[in-house]
Amino acid sequence: MFNSKVFLAEFIGTFALIFVGLSAGIVNSDLIGIAIAYGLTMAVFVYAYGHVSGAHFNPAVTFGLALNGTVKWAQAVVYWVAQFAGAILAVFFLKTLVESLGADISGVVTVGALNEPQPILAMVVEAILTFFLLNTILQTMVNGKNSIFAGWAIGATLALATLIGIPFTGASLNPARTLSTAIFAAPSLTSVYTYVIYFFGPLLGATLAVIVSNFLNGTAEEEMEEDEENTEVEEALSAGE
Repeated sequence: MFNSKVFLAEFIGTFALIFVGLSAGIVNSDLIGIAIAYGLTMAVFVYAYGHVSGAHFNPAVTFGLALNGTVKWAQAVVYWVAQFAGAILAVFFLKTLVESLGADISGVVTVGALNEPQPILAMVVEAILTFFLLNTILQTMVNGKNSIFAGWAIGATLALATLIGIPFTGASLNPARTLSTAIFAAPSLTSVYTYVIYFFGPLLGATLAVIVSNFLNGTAEEEMEEDEENTEVEEALSAGE
């Protein structure tokens, strides 16, 4: 079922995340500057649109939340279309701006030192970093019942993941970001490793985050049930006395 509000929120949020984050790279910000750009943008738009769409802004995050049952698979399609459209438009707009000044958009390229010599390790890095991101989302916005600090926790996680991952893979964690930059710059759309690293890697990380979250949440529920049973037994014994 098409939800125009969700579509617009995810489109704007993804556009903002990609536009601001890649802009920081284009103006030659250092690693900390780029990480802060991504993290702050994510935090701001989680608070802005979290109540509308859940503020995914990332197809891998949506995949994980659909796998978790937080959103339906039919709804996930709406998220994905909005996210890819927002990311592609963001890169196209950046390309137009930069080229009007006589420069190029090489700063938006999503690649790292591991891509060529160790693509499988690059995939593992993307999986681990995506695991960190979705783990925080699940433990704060989903299982944490939308904690008041969820936005800052998620933004900080993305900032740290970006800071760590840029040298190794470019720290995409986001298939929409990778596809949008690949259309206009790099990595190559014809290379199988583009999809192994930047699509399969984040989806694998999202899947692992859901498995861990379900285990932790299930354990917490079991402990609560045990506590309730113990309380009932104690009350019954007290009544018998």
